[in-house]
Amino acid sequence: MKSRFGVLALITLMTVSSLTQASDPIVYPADGQSQDQQEFDEYQCYGWAVDESGFDPMEKPQVSEAPPEDDTPKGGLFKGALLGAAVGGIADGSDGAGTGAAVGGLLGGVRSKKKQSEYEAEKQQWAQEQAAEYQAGRNNYDRAFGACMEARGYTVK
Repeated sequence: MKSRFGVLALITLMTVSSLTQASDPIVYPADGQSQDQQEFDEYQCYGWAVDESGFDPMEKPQVSEAPPEDDTPKGGLFKGALLGAAVGGIADGSDGAGTGAAVGGLLGGVRSKKKQSEYEAEKQQWAQEQAAEYQAGRNNYDRAFGACMEARGYTVK
């Protein structure tokens, strides 16, 4: 279970990280500030924007909640076949056991497949929510950073 969580969290964090790589603001020294002055101002605005937004783009992205657990029944086809054979055998002898096994296996497989599909949909929704939450934090940080840099005489895009 932990390895699934780790892999899923890693995939989500990689997706979120790829969103941020293209979104770093471009800063132009509109008032002729030196490179040293720009670096100082960027450092100051970075700290202010982190405090203001509660988001630090230098930190490794974190998930805010655990991903959904995979509660898909294991062996649904075989468990269904066994149960169907037992019920069919009791009701109708050996012919009933074969029919029961076939019907039970089919129903067990369908149920298992349905649960797996539901889990995949939940997992995808969770990943999208995590990415949206991260992007909202990043947007708030970028707005704060841009406002600070513009107040210091820079053009920010």
